[in-house]
Amino acid sequence: MRANYRMQRLFVPDDLEAGRRFETSPTQSHYLANVLRLAEDAEVLVFNGRDGEWLARISARTKKSMQLTAVEETRPQPPHPDLIYCFAPLKQGRLDYLVQKAVEMGAGVLQPVATQHTQVAKPGIERLRANVVEAAEQCGILAVPDVRESVRLDRLLADWETDRRLIFCDEDADTNNPLPKLSALQDRKLALLVGPEGGFSEDERRMLRALPFVTAIPLGPRILRADTAAVAALAVIQATVGDW
Repeated sequence: MRANYRMQRLFVPDDLEAGRRFETSPTQSHYLANVLRLAEDAEVLVFNGRDGEWLARISARTKKSMQLTAVEETRPQPPHPDLIYCFAPLKQGRLDYLVQKAVEMGAGVLQPVATQHTQVAKPGIERLRANVVEAAEQCGILAVPDVRESVRLDRLLADWETDRRLIFCDEDADTNNPLPKLSALQDRKLALLVGPEGGFSEDERRMLRALPFVTAIPLGPRILRADTAAVAALAVIQATVGDW
């Protein structure tokens, strides 16, 4: 069932079931009351990443808070996406874009990774999570991706579950076409690793290429910025072996 984009959507932490009442956050209350100017009995859509999407009605309103009542489920909760997206964090504005697009493209887990050329070793996790929620609200997504703490590349690879294939974008690949290698990964659990603006170091490339659970793919003949490469890689993976 497609999302209703005409109604305001809000992410809430509360459990959702018919008749349950809960309060919005101060920021949400301000937005509903002062920006959208919604009054009592107005309706919005709410979701929590667990219980599907619900129609909710404003049942009480004060100057500082709003109380909502869940009325009925409008969309059931879909399965959580299985694709893990591993990325070297970028500077803030482009990192916000990267995270939002990963959510839109169906990533189930966002894993920041510190590499030798990473620009930001420890990104603000709460800001990443806020961007995830905002993207989910705007795009009708119900299965909200998890955001993990940053980890060094060598630690990520040492702890890797080897039954999950890790696809890494290799700018030094000897071909421009990623499709043959991706087509061979049908019915596999997948993850994607995109490097930093300066690319992976030679040591990191050698380490990745030596691992049996890693598949290196190219992204065509052009040099792409890291955030552009992320969107391109997610698109080609979803179109070839993902959920498109």
